[in-house]
Amino acid sequence: MFAEVNMGADSSAPTVRATVVQASTVFYDTPATLDKAERLLAEAAGYGSQLVVFPEAFVGGYPRGSNFGVTIGNRTAKGKEDFRKYHASAIDVPGPEVDRLAAMAGKYKVYLVMGVIERDGYTLYCTVLFFDPQGHYLGKHRKVMPTSLERIIWGFGDGSTIPVFETQIGKIGAAICWENRMPLLRTAMYAKGVEIYCAPTADSREVWQASMTHIALEGGCFVLSANQFCRRKDYPPPPEYLFSGTEQDLTPDSVVCAGGSVIISPSGTVLAGPNYDGEALISADLDLGEIARAKFDFDVVGHYSRPEVLSLIVRDHPAKPVTFTSASEKTED
Repeated sequence: MFAEVNMGADSSAPTVRATVVQASTVFYDTPATLDKAERLLAEAAGYGSQLVVFPEAFVGGYPRGSNFGVTIGNRTAKGKEDFRKYHASAIDVPGPEVDRLAAMAGKYKVYLVMGVIERDGYTLYCTVLFFDPQGHYLGKHRKVMPTSLERIIWGFGDGSTIPVFETQIGKIGAAICWENRMPLLRTAMYAKGVEIYCAPTADSREVWQASMTHIALEGGCFVLSANQFCRRKDYPPPPEYLFSGTEQDLTPDSVVCAGGSVIISPSGTVLAGPNYDGEALISADLDLGEIARAKFDFDVVGHYSRPEVLSLIVRDHPAKPVTFTSASEKTED
């Protein structure tokens, strides 16, 4: 069962119906995860949603509880095999899974923001993909700073993938999980004019709500945070998959990620959620006039900025470890 919540908006201003999806990955089974994504997308579109946001790492999976056999100075054989399976579940961008996601967005006529694990050779990235209702892939954002043990399995995004896309329903961008706590990254997005700020996450703690409310107020933007709701049984059973340090305390029905997906207005009002009850579609009508009303009070990169005192430089070119001069010469020719 999927709950759906609608909040009314001022009929005199443009409105956008948005949905955040709170659901679990089918771990180690990317085709089944894509099938599930399409079912959820179809349901959200049936409610009239124009924008649908999925959680962090929905396609490819968030490896909650796993340590990949890593201790300082050592990596176990099982941990290496766990990484091989995780790498196999990731997707290439571009690639056939991206084509299928684009087709879904086009079929259901929605803007789609999807959390994936991106495979670039043998390095993985925690990535968000963006699609439009015409079935076009718009681009991606790679997480610039994986958190804690995530750094052993995910690479680091650079400044070339911090996009804000101008669309018919507003300017859409995304930051993933704890990089939302990075003030300079947020400021870069505000400078690009983000109006619908998507925050796919894996953090289900109540304190996460404070961060989401602060960003909405700080940026004068709508914040849409989508998290998975997972039980132990949503992951492979032991010994194939182990929740390090807690496995012995878990039953198949133990909740290992409680969700907390939420939609917040630029004034800091909670429009829908947070939901901690189970898998759900959480929807609200976004009154876009609320953005101007909020910016009248506080425009963080406009009338409330002091560039002669404080400023930010963003290095937004791709950071490549290897550049071949022959390729550069061909380009110049």
